[in-house]
Amino acid sequence: MSDERPEKPLPELRASDADRDRVAERLRDAVAEGRLDMDEFEERLDAAYKSRTYAELEPLTRDLPAPAGGPLGGPVAPPTAAAEPWTGRIGGGGSSAMAVAVMSGFQRKGRWTVPARFDAVAFWGGGELDLREADFAQREVVINCVAIMGGIEITVPPGVEVDVRGFGFMGAFDQRDTPGPSEPGAPRVVVTGFAFWGGVEIKVKKRKRPLDGPSLRKEL
Repeated sequence: MSDERPEKPLPELRASDADRDRVAERLRDAVAEGRLDMDEFEERLDAAYKSRTYAELEPLTRDLPAPAGGPLGGPVAPPTAAAEPWTGRIGGGGSSAMAVAVMSGFQRKGRWTVPARFDAVAFWGGGELDLREADFAQREVVINCVAIMGGIEITVPPGVEVDVRGFGFMGAFDQRDTPGPSEPGAPRVVVTGFAFWGGVEIKVKKRKRPLDGPSLRKEL
């Protein structure tokens, strides 16, 4: 007679923050697809972030079709070291190819697709490019910045390779943070251009958590 203890059922395992974030992201997509209304979304989102086990998370997406990356109807599988967080975020057409601020400002943030080449121009103005929630048209993208008596701020998530090649004349291209080791499958962002009496700053910040109900309603 074997005295080996049976493996603990997966539904009883403790869920991680990454598991809760994945479920919340699927719920947000379901709202955008018209599968959930805002009341249902807010109720399920609140339950997701209060969940402690896979068994509590599983019912929240049971009636939703599985996304392209894999099923969410069953228990959420714990992440592995080989998983590539960038799968599904590279490829396709860019949302826009240029942003210009003349005595004004521009922003690109949230869910958008960075094209193979993006031109950003700030003249007596400022611009913000936030790549933390962005998709990428291809593995390597070029962001060409021209800052004349203005500034451009670029924010990337950790794990993205950044190559700064810009030139500053009485101005600067400033990369204050390092993204750390490149993640498997992560894109490469090449920052080029020219700064005159202005600056281009590259920052590294962690990805934001999926939007809560009020923020998502505003975005939609």
